[in-house]
Amino acid sequence: MFARRCILFATFSAFCVVSIFLAPAHAVAASVFLEDQTWTELRDRIDAGTTSIIIPIGGTEQNGPAMALGKHNVRVKFLAEKIAERLGNALVAPVISYVPEGTIDPPTAHMKFPGTITISDKTFEQLLESAARSFKLHGFKTIILIGDHGSYQDNERAVADRLNGEWRKTPVRVFAALEYYRITQGAYVQQLLAAGAKQSELGKHAGLADTSLMLAIDPSMVRQDRIAGGAKFGAADGVYDGDPTRSSAAFGQLGVDLIVAGTVEAINNFIAKQPK
Repeated sequence: MFARRCILFATFSAFCVVSIFLAPAHAVAASVFLEDQTWTELRDRIDAGTTSIIIPIGGTEQNGPAMALGKHNVRVKFLAEKIAERLGNALVAPVISYVPEGTIDPPTAHMKFPGTITISDKTFEQLLESAARSFKLHGFKTIILIGDHGSYQDNERAVADRLNGEWRKTPVRVFAALEYYRITQGAYVQQLLAAGAKQSELGKHAGLADTSLMLAIDPSMVRQDRIAGGAKFGAADGVYDGDPTRSSAAFGQLGVDLIVAGTVEAINNFIAKQPK
């Protein structure tokens, strides 16, 4: 009896060890992030029809005293993953975290606050173009730009227009999915107001709308004790025209749902219009 129990225990232990080692491999294979693939896995996924790639664009900037500098980067990566999963035939490139944020000398916009990083419009557009050219080379057919920050929406469109003009005789297209950002300024705002938020709370930057979205995605990025304390923040603190005091994950989830659904719809509509 003792020998039988030992055999059973050894068999169970071996099964557990094998399961532990196999689990990460399955998890990686299912990932939509480009960085999680080996080059051969990526090649095979492209050959099997995963021919869309999302380039998520964030930014490193001040977000008031209650929200971390990497807000845009964390947020756009999370939402890009959800969008890619919903599309079913897309992967997500590494987040672009260096974007135009104003001038250095003299410092303008968010550059007046420590931690904000800026690059020129020209450098930013060259970066997007180089990434897109890389993906075209490797077999992607639809290259999607989604930007979490308002300052470079026109740059996204300019790059897409320029490359689409150059590649008009090829099957490759670049789509500046500007709907992603428009939703945060339109439908999300309307949903918040309908849910009981006040216009004076929403703000243009680091107010209730902005902070709630972050709480729904990664609450560790928000210093909730500073919000709960009832401190009143203003422009000198990096909070513009809003009050984050009543921010909540429930408010933010409204935005998550709208952004993912609306962006997926816009991408599918773009793809459907392309020549077969």
